[in-house]
Amino acid sequence: MDTEPKFFETNPTAGVVGQPVNRVDGRDKVTGRAKYAAEYNQLPGLVHAVIKTSDVAKGRITGFDTAAAMKQPGVLAILTYQNIPKLAKTPNDAEGKKAIGAPMGYLPLTDDQIYYAGQPVAVVVADTLERAQYAAALLKVQVAAEKPIASYEDPKAQLFDPEKIQDGKAAGHVKRGDAQAAFAAAPIQLTHKYTHAINHHSPMEPGATTAHWEAPDRLTIYESTQGVTRTQKAVSTMLGLSTEQVRVVTKYLGGGFGCKGSAWPHTILTVQAAKAVGRPVKLALTRPQMFTGMGHREDQTQTLRLGATKEGKLTALIHEKTATTSPWDNYTESNSKIVNMLYECPTFEASYQLARANVMTSTFTRAPGEAPGSFALESSMDDLAYQLGIDPIEIRLRNYAEKDPSTGQTWSSKSLRQCYARGAELFGWSKRNPKNGATRDGRLLVGWGMATASYPVHNSQGTARARLYADGHAVVQSGATDLGTGTYTVMTQVACDALGLPMEKVRFELGDTKLPTAPNSGGSVAAGTVSSSVYMAVQDVWQKLIKVAVLDKKSPLYRAKIADVEAKNGRLQLKADAKKGEGFADLMKRADLADVEGNGQGRYGSGYEDAQAAANADPSKKDEAAHHSMHSFGAHFCEVKVDPDLGTVRVTRWVSVHGAGRILNAKTARSQIIGGSIFGIGAALMEGTVRDQHFSRYTNASLADYHIPVNADIPEMTVEFVEEHDPYINAMGVKGIGEISMVGVSAAVANAVFHATGKRVRELPLTPDKILGAKAV
Repeated sequence: MDTEPKFFETNPTAGVVGQPVNRVDGRDKVTGRAKYAAEYNQLPGLVHAVIKTSDVAKGRITGFDTAAAMKQPGVLAILTYQNIPKLAKTPNDAEGKKAIGAPMGYLPLTDDQIYYAGQPVAVVVADTLERAQYAAALLKVQVAAEKPIASYEDPKAQLFDPEKIQDGKAAGHVKRGDAQAAFAAAPIQLTHKYTHAINHHSPMEPGATTAHWEAPDRLTIYESTQGVTRTQKAVSTMLGLSTEQVRVVTKYLGGGFGCKGSAWPHTILTVQAAKAVGRPVKLALTRPQMFTGMGHREDQTQTLRLGATKEGKLTALIHEKTATTSPWDNYTESNSKIVNMLYECPTFEASYQLARANVMTSTFTRAPGEAPGSFALESSMDDLAYQLGIDPIEIRLRNYAEKDPSTGQTWSSKSLRQCYARGAELFGWSKRNPKNGATRDGRLLVGWGMATASYPVHNSQGTARARLYADGHAVVQSGATDLGTGTYTVMTQVACDALGLPMEKVRFELGDTKLPTAPNSGGSVAAGTVSSSVYMAVQDVWQKLIKVAVLDKKSPLYRAKIADVEAKNGRLQLKADAKKGEGFADLMKRADLADVEGNGQGRYGSGYEDAQAAANADPSKKDEAAHHSMHSFGAHFCEVKVDPDLGTVRVTRWVSVHGAGRILNAKTARSQIIGGSIFGIGAALMEGTVRDQHFSRYTNASLADYHIPVNADIPEMTVEFVEEHDPYINAMGVKGIGEISMVGVSAAVANAVFHATGKRVRELPLTPDKILGAKAV
C-alpha cells in the first residue's frame, strides 16, 4: 500500500496554505486572553519568588544575614545553598550536564562559590511580589571577593584550543585542501579582523516560571520556553522524576531568539522554592537579570584570510575565531560553517581559540554562527569586489557554488541566483554608482550594499495528532511552541488544507507536554517539522477512513483498492474517477463513527526522503536520494545615509529576497523576514553589551542603555520569496526562515556604509565614533 505523502503532487493548488491569513490567535493577544507563563495567577495559594544576585563576579560566600529580611511580613522562606531542597542530579559534572541537556555546566545555589556577576545566591519567597522584593533588598550576603577575568582580552586570560565547540557537537578544526599554501600563492590576498560585540536577546517577555506541585511527585510548570519537551526532560532529570510526572505548559511566548531554548537556573530554582514552601510559586526575571540569567551572544573576534585570482575566483579561505567562554563550558558559535559552504573555493581551514572568564555561558542567539560568520565573509567579499573593480553581485556569481563545497553534496534546492536577480531588480541595483563616497543626498553620504544569506536545514522530527469529527470540525495537536511568529496560524492552515475544512472548523493546540512531542522552536526547524507532522497525522485519518469505505457495502467506494482512493477537499474518491466517492461525514455517520483519530511523524532534513524523488533517482544511487546538502538562501540589499560630521548611520531602504521552500503564510513569513532583518540591523548599528573589564559586570543591562531599534530607525521594508520546490526536506517542502532572516544583514549594512564613505569598519556595532575614526580603505 502506497501511503507515502506527496503533498505537492496531490495538492498543487492548496486552499489556504501560502495565503496571507490573519493570525488565529490575534484576538486573544489584543484582548489579553492569551496567557503567558507569569499570568497563571488563579493557582490556589500562589506566592512570589525573587532572586538575589551577586554583585561580584568571583569569590566565595562566607555567610548570610537573614534576620531583617525574615522579620518582614509575608516572607515565607529565604533559600540559599545551605537549605534549598536537594536535587537528584545537577549539571555540575559532565555526566549530569549531558543527562539534563543543560546549557551551562554549573547550577547556582549548589555551593558557596561565585563565578559571575549576577549569579543567583538566594531565592526569597513571600506572599506578594513587593514583599519578596523588599526582603531580598534587606538580605545581606557576605562575600570574600577575588579579582575576576572579564574576557579573552584580559591580560590574565589564557587562550586554549577547545578541539570541539558547542559542547562537543562540532569540530573545532576543519581542513579542506591546503589552504595555507593556496593563500600564500594567491595573487590577491586579504587578511582582516572582524569584531562582534556581546549581544543579548532582550525579548519582550522576560524569563518566567510558575511552578505548582500538585502532589509530592507530580509537578506542573508554566514556563517561558521555546521547547516544552526539552524543559520537561531537564527538570524531570534534575528532580529524579519520570517525564510523565512533570508537565510543562507554554501556550504563548513573548519572543525568545534562542535565550529560551534551554532550561536556565531560574526555572529549577522556582521549582525548588515551590517544594520548600508547599505552595505554587511564580518567579519572573527582572530586565537586568535577563542580561545575566539566560545567556548571550559571546564577544568574539574573527580573522579571515581570503585568497583569490585576479579574476576574483576564490582559492583559499582561512578562518580563525577567538571568543570568551565561561569557567566550565566550551560553548562558542560555529562561525566557520557558513564560510566553508557559501562559495566555491578549493581550500578551507578553520580553528578556534577560547578564554575562560567570569561570565555565564553564552548560548544560541538567532542564527548562531551564521550571523557573525557572514559578517566577516560578506564584508571580505565586498572588499574583494572593490579591489578588483567588480560589482559586488558579480563577485558572488563568479564564486557561485553549484554543490556544497564543504561536503561535495548536491543541493536539495537552491534559488540564490534568482534571489540576487530579483533583489537587484526591486532595489534598482543597476543604478548604483560603483565609486565609494560619490553619492550624496544634500550633505548626507548615500551608500548601497548587499550580502548573501544562508541557513542550514537541521535534522529534526516530531509528532502530531489529528481528530476529525463527524459533525465537520477537527482538533489537531502537537507539543510545539509558538514564539509569537505564527505557529498557531500556519499549522491551522496546513490542517485545513489537508482535511478539506474551512479554518473556522479547525482548532490547533500546542504548548503542552501532554500533547504529542515536537522539537524546540529554534534552529528554524519548527515550521518544517510540525507542518509535516500535522500533514502526516491527517493522512493517517484518511487511511483509516478509506479502509472503512472500501468495506462498506453502501459506500460508492465499496471493494475499491485502497491504493486507488484519494482524499480531496474532505471527500474520499477514486483517483481515476472523482465523481465516484463521498464526503467523510456521510461515511462516518453511516459507520456510527463520532470521530477518527490519526497520528503522524514528520521528519525534517536528511531523515526524510520523498517517494517520488527516490523513484526518480539513479538506480545505482538509490540510497543517496536523501543525501543532499539542505539550506535556505537569500540576499539582502540596503541603502544607508551617513552624516559625515556626526558619524550617524540611518538605514533608508531595505530589500530582502529569499528562497526558503514552500511558504506557509505570506503575511507571517514576511513578518519573520522583517523581524530578523531588524534584529540584524540592531546588531549592525547599535546593539552591544558592555562588560566592565575590571569587575566583569555589565554596565548597560537595561533597555534604556542597551540600544535596540525602534520604529523610527527602520524604513519600509520590501520582502519577497522566490518560488522553490524542495522534495528532499520534508513532506511539506517547507524550510524555516527565522534564522536566515538575519544572516548577512550586518554585512549588508556595513557594505552600504563602506560604499557611502569609502571607510571600512570591521567592528560591530557601527557606532558614530567608529565611523568617524575609520580610515579610508
